[in-house]
Amino acid sequence: MAATISSFSTSLFTKTKSSTSKSKPHFQSLTITSASKPSNPSIAGRKLRVAVIGGGPAGSSAAEALALGGIETFIFERNPPSVAKPCGGAIPLCMLDEFDIPRDLIDRQVTSMRIFSPSNIAVDFGKTLKSHEFIAMLRREVLDSFLRSRAISAGASLISGLVTAVDIPFSPTSPYTIHYTAENNSSRRSLAVDVVIGADGANSRVAKSIDAGSYSCAIAFQERIKLPDDKMSYYENLAEMYVGNDVSPDFYAWVFPKCDHVAVGTGTVRSKHDIKLYQKGIRERVGSKINGGKVIKVEAHPIPEHPRPIRVKGRVALVGDAAGYVTKCSGEGIYFAAKSGRVCGNGVVKASEGGDKMIGECDLRREYLKEWDAKYVNTFRFLDVLQRVFYGSNAGREALVELCGDEYVQRMTFESYLYKKLAHGRVCDDVKLLMNTIGTLVKCKVIHTQMEGLIL
Repeated sequence: MAATISSFSTSLFTKTKSSTSKSKPHFQSLTITSASKPSNPSIAGRKLRVAVIGGGPAGSSAAEALALGGIETFIFERNPPSVAKPCGGAIPLCMLDEFDIPRDLIDRQVTSMRIFSPSNIAVDFGKTLKSHEFIAMLRREVLDSFLRSRAISAGASLISGLVTAVDIPFSPTSPYTIHYTAENNSSRRSLAVDVVIGADGANSRVAKSIDAGSYSCAIAFQERIKLPDDKMSYYENLAEMYVGNDVSPDFYAWVFPKCDHVAVGTGTVRSKHDIKLYQKGIRERVGSKINGGKVIKVEAHPIPEHPRPIRVKGRVALVGDAAGYVTKCSGEGIYFAAKSGRVCGNGVVKASEGGDKMIGECDLRREYLKEWDAKYVNTFRFLDVLQRVFYGSNAGREALVELCGDEYVQRMTFESYLYKKLAHGRVCDDVKLLMNTIGTLVKCKVIHTQMEGLIL
């Protein structure tokens, strides 16, 4: 459900990509010349050693790519496989095939979405889905455990423990030292490696070790609620999203179905101290549909609001939430975490020629950042702008929900989201959509309000 907004925004404004490319509030531009690629020194008697800090989708995907490519890989994870991860848990259809996710890991196949405006007008979103299409809902603890196990099967070595510090070397070929506390006996240990990949979340210790810069975080708050069977059947294949100042001043609230419960939550950037008040608001909006349910778990976690100022420094790279790869408007991060981990891992393999040569910062920028930014930087920029337009006021949210009732919007949205590629529509339909969007924004006084703000 979260993804529908980000996909709609991307498909709606992709045509204007070139006109907005000058706005670069968070991504640093890369100047990488390919004329004279330096020859990296060979490593004698061993393979390149890489430490991946964090065993979520980003870290596990990076570790798997590294291990399959012949790199000596260590993956650090402090939580046992059964620990629940707070997350909405929606992933696009293409991720199932691209990352070989077994269908039996999926809790629910969502084929119906319902969006509620601030005035509680409901719009059904999903009319254009084909018979085989759906949004997969799963639990992060299940997905993470699977991806981590697969990385280990590929040859990565799991170290169960908490990383406490990363020592930065003074020379371009000296090792990084990872200090950690082992899970089994709490003893303090260390490991020397050539490259570090930080996949340790929004509060990344690796990012702090390289002074990657601060960034804004939203907070997401979620309750897992076990419902009576008759009420759970209502959410069999349905997800809901609610917008309005009563549930969040700058984000949205949700009800996502899981295997035997629903996840009910909300998020905010501007008013983190009022998060429980907004959680109360979503419970009141959902009302009788969750009455009689039992809260089985309460979760809260930070969500990065934009990419970090620095994502590569020396032989350290950041991926997933640690790099800030969570889209505006939706908070979607699972796919981008796994994708960034794989791109980074494959980049290290390529630059090191299968682990036989040392790599440097230029290699990571060329093989990882350049490829990543070329594919996704404009998506993140557009969604930043769109969140400001549609989430800035209740008028904007009413306009958003009204637009979501358009079947052309729905078709373009799902094609873009489910397959993570630009959906191609007819020019006449695109023009009509643009005019409808402007008309809706005018009717809801969004454009008028924003122009007043500019004049003042």
